[in-house]
Amino acid sequence: MNLPNGITGFNLGENTKPPNVDEKQFKQLCFAIVARNGGKVINVSPPHYTVNFYCAHVEFSRDVFYILLNEHYPYIAFASVVAFGEIKFIDVPALHELFSPFYQVIDAAELNVSVDQKMLMKMELNSAELEQAAYWKPQTIGQVIFNYWD
Repeated sequence: MNLPNGITGFNLGENTKPPNVDEKQFKQLCFAIVARNGGKVINVSPPHYTVNFYCAHVEFSRDVFYILLNEHYPYIAFASVVAFGEIKFIDVPALHELFSPFYQVIDAAELNVSVDQKMLMKMELNSAELEQAAYWKPQTIGQVIFNYWD
């Protein structure tokens, strides 16, 4: 998977800022899709200083998990655990299908692909992102797309 410039949330200045996804649309879709299918949204957290993704905490089919949306690109994933230094990606086939018309839903297998600095240098990441990656040493693609870097 090739990662676009700005995916981590780091950039080289005002003129190189990555795009932003629509927060309102994400919230509306989470509430509508999850509720329409018998679940409920517990809360939705926005990105902040150390987190580059929106995080919807949901209860669905008797499971409690998270829906993550990258702040800058329409990449979505599901996780059973979301904590500093630990995100456990999972697949939720029923929601994958329902969110895929709106976002690129990334499977757990793809998010858990190992990554190293050499691999990242071949992607579209900017020098600020590569510097952060060298510091934080992400182990997987998922840790780059959905990160807790400050």
